[in-house]
Amino acid sequence: MTKSLDVIAIGNALVDVLSHADDAFLAGHKIPKGSMSLIDAAMAEKLYATMGPAVEISGGSAANSIAGIASLGGKAGFIGKVAKDQLGQIFRHDITSLGVEFTTAPAAQGGKPTGRCLVFVTPDAQRTMQTFLGSAGDVGPDDIDAEQIKRAQITYLEGYLWDTPLAKKAYIKAAEIAHKAKRKTALTLSDKFCVDRHRADFIDLVHGHIDILFANEQEIIALYEARNFDAAVEAVRGKCEIAVLTRSEKGAVIVTKSDTVTVKAQPCAKIVDTTGAGDLFAAGFLFGLTRKLPMAECGRIAAICAAEIISHVGARPEVSLAKLAGLS
Repeated sequence: MTKSLDVIAIGNALVDVLSHADDAFLAGHKIPKGSMSLIDAAMAEKLYATMGPAVEISGGSAANSIAGIASLGGKAGFIGKVAKDQLGQIFRHDITSLGVEFTTAPAAQGGKPTGRCLVFVTPDAQRTMQTFLGSAGDVGPDDIDAEQIKRAQITYLEGYLWDTPLAKKAYIKAAEIAHKAKRKTALTLSDKFCVDRHRADFIDLVHGHIDILFANEQEIIALYEARNFDAAVEAVRGKCEIAVLTRSEKGAVIVTKSDTVTVKAQPCAKIVDTTGAGDLFAAGFLFGLTRKLPMAECGRIAAICAAEIISHVGARPEVSLAKLAGLS
């Protein structure tokens, strides 16, 4: 393939299994509310058996962002690992049907199954995730196609995948290829607990390899062990080209070396499920950036995308984001 790409993402290729649950269910299983925890196959089976009625939707943080970029009319690619099983077929069908370039070779036959993320949505619309990585965690340097990275304006990395040693090498390889080709790199910190696990590595990654950083309020405070959000803003300023910091209903703050842009949250009639809000905010912002739009406009598009995703169950857009944002 020779076509140019706006964004290519590297991340966990997961199928989300979404179900409603109450706080008592989470407490009974000793699951920290609002977190993402890694689980093994046995725990995945145990939890799945106790879940209420569930919906299966292709997911994965970076893959959700890529789906959003495609919905906005962008040209997108994805690098992630699935197995040759039913969930793997679901994932591959869903992402390619959006027009996303997904050519990563499947996991070896008889190996780990396709990963899945059990998502428990509580009545307050908070999502708590228990993730069995399966084959998703096996993305490695051999899966990085240098020519594919060079064709993309931005290479987008998912913090969650940093939990696997092989993926770390893949990330560094991709970032080095991108920068050598005069392209940009972006990273989402993904989760406060993920930041706590990898703080030193993430700081090295952000300061040495990343141009655009995405984080929510809790994540950026955790990264720099700052006393509050304002202190975290100043801690990250200048450490990368752009830091995009989301604050739920307070909107977002875009931080550059010399400027701070505040973005208002887009009104949402009813918040149903916050799964994917950050992923779609990143999608909107990156899309705007590839169109060389002003920071405030990138933020406006991002806020519209995030508002759409929290209005329904699941982290993939249900309407054309391009139409919603007035881009088509």
